[in-house]
Amino acid sequence: MNESGAARPVWLSRALVPAVVVVLAVAALLAALWKFRGFDWARFWATFQSMDPAWLAAAVGLSFLSYPGRALRWRALIKPQKADASFWRLLDATVIGFSAAVLFGRAGEMVRPYLIAKKEGLSFSSQVGAWLLERIYDLLMVLLIFGFALTKVRGAEAQVGPTIHLVLETGGFIVGALSALCLGLLVVLGRFSESAERRIKDALEVLPDTMRARCRSLLGSFVQGVASTKSRLVIAEIVGLSLFEWILFVAVVYCLMLAVPMGRKFEPADAATFLGFVSFGAIFQVPGIGGGVQVASAVVLTQLFGLSLEAASGFALLFWLVSFVMIVPVGLALAFREGLRLGALRQMGEEASKD
Repeated sequence: MNESGAARPVWLSRALVPAVVVVLAVAALLAALWKFRGFDWARFWATFQSMDPAWLAAAVGLSFLSYPGRALRWRALIKPQKADASFWRLLDATVIGFSAAVLFGRAGEMVRPYLIAKKEGLSFSSQVGAWLLERIYDLLMVLLIFGFALTKVRGAEAQVGPTIHLVLETGGFIVGALSALCLGLLVVLGRFSESAERRIKDALEVLPDTMRARCRSLLGSFVQGVASTKSRLVIAEIVGLSLFEWILFVAVVYCLMLAVPMGRKFEPADAATFLGFVSFGAIFQVPGIGGGVQVASAVVLTQLFGLSLEAASGFALLFWLVSFVMIVPVGLALAFREGLRLGALRQMGEEASKD
């Protein structure tokens, strides 16, 4: 027993939860694949054995570069609240926050706004608003990239029939137009946020008291975040950084495709199509595992791009490791430097989610 008495065993039990979940999930996955008849393990491992180290290094470097980009975008989002926010503090909170999201799933997503609010002396609700606005911009970028990619489907032409291809192509134009419309509405809402907030609050009067209070709290947080859209220069900065982020993500996927033999036949538009599908799959996450990302990756690669299950599974695992998992050691190192531990991060995210 240490100086903190019984606190150490409790901390250990909480801290080991992500590791236990990871071990059990990986063991279950391997057991399922092992029993799956026809799964060629040699072809699966060939994905990793024949990688091009130069393209893999490029993908890893671009993936790490996305975090400074997100920190810069968050600084633009909160510029109306604090014009001199520290880039380095935002970067630390971003890396720690994304690491917590990988380890704890949705419960870890609130770690980043909580840390930023604490570091910059801002209200937590205002940072939740910034987080909501960031998610909307990300969704718009996904729709734009997805819409463009579907109109340029090339690698999938051999695997889909003309009817499905026409649907995808038409859907791409529709998605692109809707995302541009939503972006315009977002700008309008930012310009007239006070009057819009009053109208929405009046409409919420029909809800029960508890639900109405919750909705008003979320609305207030969102309006604080939308305050950044009142400045045209800030809007341009946020949109520019959002485009940079998602073009960077497409570049990461394309570099990974070039790093493996079965992916070198693909083009940048194929990487954008893959990223568009997988981004929606990321909605469904399992703490420490991710879940939706790997499943969506494998489905898209097998059904749309015609890869074998083994090759698709190998690339899906590689994509998950490079895009999500590799930042975790860095995030944990930064958290430990600030005196935070796994149990504290998890509790922080859970408590913040309840606010």
